[in-house]
Amino acid sequence: MLAVADASAALLGGLYLALVPIGTSQPYWAAALVPVWIVLAKLHGLYDHDQRALRTLSVDELPRICLWGLTGTASVIMAISLIGVEPPEVSGIVTTWFIACGSAITLRSLMRSIWRRVTPPERTLIVGHGPLADAVSRKLHLFPDMHLHLVEEPVTVQMGSELHHVVRKARIERLILASQAIDESTIVDLLSYCRMQKLKFSVVPPVRAMFGTAVQLDNVADLPFLQYNTWDVSRSTLLLKRALDVCVSLVAVVLLAPIGALAAIAIRLETPGPVIFAQRRAGLWGRPLRMYKFRTMVRNAEDLLPELVPFDELAEPMFKLRDDPRVTRVGRFLRRTSLDELPQLINVLRGEMSLVGPRPEQVELVERYDIEERIRLAVKPGLTGPMQVSGRGELSLDERLAVEREYIENLALGRDLRILVMTLPAVLGARGAF
Repeated sequence: MLAVADASAALLGGLYLALVPIGTSQPYWAAALVPVWIVLAKLHGLYDHDQRALRTLSVDELPRICLWGLTGTASVIMAISLIGVEPPEVSGIVTTWFIACGSAITLRSLMRSIWRRVTPPERTLIVGHGPLADAVSRKLHLFPDMHLHLVEEPVTVQMGSELHHVVRKARIERLILASQAIDESTIVDLLSYCRMQKLKFSVVPPVRAMFGTAVQLDNVADLPFLQYNTWDVSRSTLLLKRALDVCVSLVAVVLLAPIGALAAIAIRLETPGPVIFAQRRAGLWGRPLRMYKFRTMVRNAEDLLPELVPFDELAEPMFKLRDDPRVTRVGRFLRRTSLDELPQLINVLRGEMSLVGPRPEQVELVERYDIEERIRLAVKPGLTGPMQVSGRGELSLDERLAVEREYIENLALGRDLRILVMTLPAVLGARGAF
């Protein structure tokens, strides 16, 4: 299915190039070179990751797809030159590359979506008990794109007839070892068993922080070294991040202005009061900022909040009301589509927020943070962030802190771009938005 997507993308790029006046009226070579594109995709590893990875997203393949498009377009240009045809201008070449890459990422996403609908999910068994096994079950629920189905309750970490009986009875296809008490011999035994039974095998480290911030695995002979990012983010990364914030925000303000105007009109027609709502939130290192949103609640919503959420009685410094009685009909639509967040582009342009980062929390809640939770304040809050593409309002505080910590400790421009791309399907799906 991925090969069909790539072949279609190559044909679309070749079709455009064939329509460019390059001195020939026979575009048959565009179809003839499709096998070359497929071979190049294989060489770039675009057909191997799905087989090996637990979760594959098309957006993660974007760098390799861009490189594949570049080498594929170059191959086409070389073929044109060899048959004596004058190559197109640079603009035609760039457009061909853009069409091929854009079509490939779109069609690959479509193919993976179709595949998940027509293929039964992988029958999965968790080996282990306790918080770690519960966390794995939770992730299977939060990320259905993993395409795994938990068919049995977790079993104990024991080799022998009991485990084999469960595997055979439930027709298990993957084992996930998730236990606080495992050793090397357990992993070796399960690994050998999975090889004999042709099962896929995954291991969740018993010490979750062990790999929480690891960004690189180095091997010196047979000894592995985990390299951790424990130093400050480079100034060049922060500079590029700020440049991305300004450029994208300026374009977004212009393009989305008509939508913002329609939202403002709808708000004023439904309820009296201001269109823009400014709330005091915690910014970088907890410094207060005035965060702007389209008003989605009744005019006196802030006065009603203490009656609905007594902050002093909260078990943790976080709350989310699924059926907030203060939300208006227009406001409910704006929240589910995340259009209420558009005015925060002004906060981004002013440098108070970033496009990507942890969502800004109310100052009253931030004042209750412990040392571990204050890591959320180490970077500028974001218009979107790791929480928005990992479950949104469905996440618990611990899960939210985990994905935000991983983002902060591995801050990179590529991660920001990845989250921005993933935000659109997350918003369209409206899961966890309320």
